[in-house]
Amino acid sequence: MILLPALLLAAAQPPVAPPSAPEPQRYNTLVVFGDDPCPRSSDTEVVVCARMPENERYRLPKRFRGKKASEGPESVAWGRKVESLEYVSRVGRPNSCSVVGSFGATGCFQQFIRQAREEREAEQQEKNDIP
Repeated sequence: MILLPALLLAAAQPPVAPPSAPEPQRYNTLVVFGDDPCPRSSDTEVVVCARMPENERYRLPKRFRGKKASEGPESVAWGRKVESLEYVSRVGRPNSCSVVGSFGATGCFQQFIRQAREEREAEQQEKNDIP
């Protein structure tokens, strides 16, 4: 009879867990190339290394490769933006190919040449698939 209450009391108490090792404070993830050594982990830091071939060392990451320059306005160079602003503000100025303002008709041939050059450059760039 005395044994039964002692067993009930022992079953009600949670088991004592053994002391665990302290968790590392930092986790460090690195990409190493070729035969470069991976730094060793310490008690306070875990180091995880991903190994890539040596020929990938100075290349763009794969997620950035193959995107064309015409995928959005954020990928347009500032020089191109300035050229388009100058083109818009050209109306009515000399060499503008416009019926408004002085010297409007003199710029029509220059505009034709500029458009032909831009089309040829765009075609060449697309042909060479230069991003």
